Amino acid sequence: MSHHGRRRHARDDYGRDAYETPEQRLRRNIIHYGEVDPVQELPRLAEQILDHTPANIPSVTEGFRIGVTEQPYKIPYYAALLRLLHDRSAAEAAPGSPSLGKQVLEDFWKGFQGFLDKHAWRETRLCVHFFAHLTVARVISAQSMYELLKSFTAVMEELSASHGRISKAALCAAEGLMIAGPVIKSDTPSGPSEIISALQTYIDSRKPAKTLVQPVVQLFTDSPVLEHAEEWLDCALAALQTLNGSDFAQTADSYPQPYTAYPPWAEEPFNLPGVLVPPEVIEIDGLTAEPEADAAPKKGEWPQCYVRLFENDLTPDPTTPAGFAIRSALIDTLDIFEVNRKDCARLLLEFPKWTLPGTFKPRAGAPPQSPVEGKDWQLESTVLETILGATFMLPESTYKAIYYIALITELCKSSPTTVGPAVGKSIRRLYALLADGLDVEVSHRFAEWFAVHMSNFGFQWVWKEWIPDLALVNQHPKRAFMRRAVEFEIRLAYHDRILRILPEAMREADAGVISAEAPGPEYEYDDPTNPHHEAAQALLNLIRGRAKPEDVMAHLETLRNSLIETAPNADAVIRSLTVQSLLHIGSRSFSHFLNAIERYLPLLRNLASGHISTGGGANSEARTDIMNAVAVFWKHSKHMILIVFDKLMQYQIVDPTDVVAWTFKHYPVVAEGKSKATFNAFQWDLLKSALDKANGRVMVQRRKVAALRKEADDKAARAIAGESATMEVDAEARPDVIPAGESPQLTSAIKAFTVLTREQKSALARTLDGFVDYLVVDTAGEKVKEVITEHAWHNRANWEDEDWETWETWGWYRHWGRMYSPYLRNYEETIGTVAFAKVPTAPNPAVELFRKTWNIALGHEV
Repeated sequence: MSHHGRRRHARDDYGRDAYETPEQRLRRNIIHYGEVDPVQELPRLAEQILDHTPANIPSVTEGFRIGVTEQPYKIPYYAALLRLLHDRSAAEAAPGSPSLGKQVLEDFWKGFQGFLDKHAWRETRLCVHFFAHLTVARVISAQSMYELLKSFTAVMEELSASHGRISKAALCAAEGLMIAGPVIKSDTPSGPSEIISALQTYIDSRKPAKTLVQPVVQLFTDSPVLEHAEEWLDCALAALQTLNGSDFAQTADSYPQPYTAYPPWAEEPFNLPGVLVPPEVIEIDGLTAEPEADAAPKKGEWPQCYVRLFENDLTPDPTTPAGFAIRSALIDTLDIFEVNRKDCARLLLEFPKWTLPGTFKPRAGAPPQSPVEGKDWQLESTVLETILGATFMLPESTYKAIYYIALITELCKSSPTTVGPAVGKSIRRLYALLADGLDVEVSHRFAEWFAVHMSNFGFQWVWKEWIPDLALVNQHPKRAFMRRAVEFEIRLAYHDRILRILPEAMREADAGVISAEAPGPEYEYDDPTNPHHEAAQALLNLIRGRAKPEDVMAHLETLRNSLIETAPNADAVIRSLTVQSLLHIGSRSFSHFLNAIERYLPLLRNLASGHISTGGGANSEARTDIMNAVAVFWKHSKHMILIVFDKLMQYQIVDPTDVVAWTFKHYPVVAEGKSKATFNAFQWDLLKSALDKANGRVMVQRRKVAALRKEADDKAARAIAGESATMEVDAEARPDVIPAGESPQLTSAIKAFTVLTREQKSALARTLDGFVDYLVVDTAGEKVKEVITEHAWHNRANWEDEDWETWETWGWYRHWGRMYSPYLRNYEETIGTVAFAKVPTAPNPAVELFRKTWNIALGHEV
């Protein structure tokens, strides 16, 4: 229906109905300040705030608080705005009233205290930036600012503080000192050195942990060598030492200071109240299922290492004051605007507006400017390096990889002529690092990003650049990357589409990059020459006809009896026939697959117990046969193996421990036809899927138990309160009040939690056992010792397939340790004792590296 000749839109109604109060408009103006010219808008906005009647301090403060914590690149200008608000009182204020700026600052401090109490570390740190700029503007006293920074360094002296808490507090102190250092040092000459010394002591204690999170790996070193990478706290310390050595003369060249254009504040500065950083909140569930599993594991707390891709003349060096300031602002922007990648892309491309003139090269069409010595960096390369550094952070990125991938895509769409070349340079640099020890997990993420990014831009890449690398051995990281990237691209498109874009040399069978035929299912009983072809067809007809599970079971019992006479492994044949037939029916679509599995779920569970018509306990041989059948059927589409295994675990046909054991022991036999003691990226995907399933079940059950316990406690408390309101009753004489632990639902939930934690521990123990067998038992090959030596690494140009496969196995062991360290620490006494009983007592390089990696993952001294 039309309305007066045109269609009505929701926004038309919104425009008529929405009303913005003067206070809301003022707050919005503060938040959106600087859209055109930050410097010219400052006096006008200050006048608007001062002339607003009646003065609304909370509304103005909220605008400042949102602006400071959600737009960190504007913080120096918000400090300048608050400086202007100190010049006079608000309109209609009583004579002798404090300035509007002071009232806003007092109210802002209350919000900062709230952030601190809630452990909102990023907001806390950005507020410290704001206070530091105000200190340079002389609005805040240098001594009180120094005391605030000291309160953060005091966290480093806490005996039981977590590394995550200390590192966040250290960044608050370090970044605040970088900005306010000139004033603090003139007021307290020894102050900066004391803060730097505290940072240095803590950073030195974290050196072993850095060896596990380097994006570029050197297995032969005993100390971290951050080649092609920078650890964030190390960068902060280096920048601070540079600043302190020059009496903070470089601060003005690193951070904008627009408030210096106004007359110095001559009156009494504001003294920040003393603060005490509140302690961590420790949650104790009190579950008694497993003594080691009482505490819910916290996310791993590792040093933050960002990969470096370009030289210092192209992108800023984060170990310098100016480089750290720029990189810090970009990282905060990435984190804050994760909710809106389009706004994030726009702000990143507009970032030079908020930096000092000459920081970045001018964009095409912009007025020329004189380059500043040591700066004049390229914006797009800097942004790409920052985003990829966050994407490839180990053991896992702050946000899901798809956010960073989508953000890069948005940047390319916004400015294809400038961002596109930067993306190309980044890909080439990362590809070159593959041969120099790029971490196996980073390589895996790199392949995912490359494939998704290419799919967004028509798979346009200069593939012929990589043709010379086809001469490398088959398992070289560069050739493995080609295979993995093409496999991902086929999933995102289709086989023929990718086959057409590859050069002829890559299409050859010997290249091993892409198969001649599209990947798909392989139903081995479809071949008429197969001895079980007719039996398979009969079973297929039953399943296609939607026969009842009982009828199919009866048919299989008959078939088994006939096979026993001719096939000694009749049970294995029955399992293979059944599973492959169900997969064959379900291969048309995902919904077909789910329907087939769910219809014959009782049959599959019986097969997994070693029977057909009846159930029973778990049978490891039967479950292995089921997984073998899945892997054989989908051997040309490995991602389908992951999908099917996930559903088998979800329906409890197999357990995560079964999948872990199969991944180590049986996958190489099924995939390559021979037993191997090496571990690759697909095996990691299988392992991660199983461990995440086990850990996820425990987490869900833990929450359920906590909710039931709270409900039971509340019920008991209400019963006690109700009785005490009417009469005094002895606590022991209340048989009708059921203790929380005796609730039937709670008791059942705790039993389930007990089972799930044992399964979790079993899966982790089997994983450690698998890596022990691969890398350090006496029967392990000599290659596990050779590839970790410095001589062998420098001779890697001559490595064969076995060398690279063994090196990759070490890489996945390292990644498993750092990725699941919070869970391993819960069970270290039991799983470590059992697995390490097989480790040789005689020292050798492999055993030493294995134990060292294990100890670092557990947070022990090495």
